[in-house]
Amino acid sequence: MITIGIVGGGQLARMLVLAGLPLGLRFVVLDPAADACGAAGAEHLCSPFDDRAALDQLAQRCDVVTYEFENIPAEAMAHLAAQVPVYPKPQALAISRDRLTEKNLFRELGIDLPAYFAVDSKASLEAVVALTGLPAVLKTRTLGYDGKGQFVLRTAADVDTAWQQLGKVPLILEGFVPFDREISVVAVRSRDGEVRTWPISENVHQAGILRQARSMPEDAFAQQAGVYARRILQRLDYVGVMALELFCVGDRLLVNEMAPRVHNSGHWTIEGAATSQFENHIRAVAGWPLGSTAAQDHAAMVNFIGAAPTSEAVLALTDVHLHDYGKAPRAGRKIGHATVHSVDRLRFESQLAQLKSLADAVAC
Repeated sequence: MITIGIVGGGQLARMLVLAGLPLGLRFVVLDPAADACGAAGAEHLCSPFDDRAALDQLAQRCDVVTYEFENIPAEAMAHLAAQVPVYPKPQALAISRDRLTEKNLFRELGIDLPAYFAVDSKASLEAVVALTGLPAVLKTRTLGYDGKGQFVLRTAADVDTAWQQLGKVPLILEGFVPFDREISVVAVRSRDGEVRTWPISENVHQAGILRQARSMPEDAFAQQAGVYARRILQRLDYVGVMALELFCVGDRLLVNEMAPRVHNSGHWTIEGAATSQFENHIRAVAGWPLGSTAAQDHAAMVNFIGAAPTSEAVLALTDVHLHDYGKAPRAGRKIGHATVHSVDRLRFESQLAQLKSLADAVAC
């Protein structure tokens, strides 16, 4: 029996475990939180991510190790990789943790992206703003997710405020993108180099947090997004699932960022695709054949932010599937989601609208 280690114990780890248990796999989760929701169905090593003794223990108990989010110290994954196979490889984690190295990779691969500039001091920030003009988006190079670690500069007065609020750390200034739509492509690559992609997800964010993602099997940008994803996967000799977030601007497709892991915008694949992103990630890191990524009917996902509707209200809707993460309610926290999928387009749209209304009514 194969045992897979997961560094990080949030909801993504939880869904990886739930996808792998029916396949006869065992899991060990490393996470410092005593109540890590990803530990359900897995052995839990409760320890900091940089605890060498805990990392050694994880390596000894597992046949292969993966991770569920990119803010894990790259050094920790490199330490593991010296003892046990780690997928995706630590190089992907190290690149994605730093927005500057990530964007340099995109540029090297000929992937279209917004203008960006490294900022190491307030003086360099002022100089770049004078060159590019406003609006622009200022971001920390590391530790940013769900809208954290970024500031939209709209006037010259915002420069000092942003520099102070973002902690006077190395930053990156990006050109402001007046996008038409936000989309993402979720792709998977096996150990032997096979690449498959799911249909494009069209995404809606509020305050930097994903609220809704829906499958778009006929999206006009699907082919180009797949080309971008494949270039990155091949360049990094990647194994597992990766998501690429993109902006649609007229007839241009600009990459925003990558996530070297299963991704929130791919949650609809649990019920809405032949093989979910979670099962295919597990298959890839275990060295098994990949499953079909074809969409099944119309599909979408709605996040529950801060609080969730009652289970009874959600389950009263037709063709809706509830995923409760077992996390305590807290403002801005993802505590669950629900998916909708149906062969009937009109019923799908009606149920999605009702689900979104339920989620919006309690969101905080």
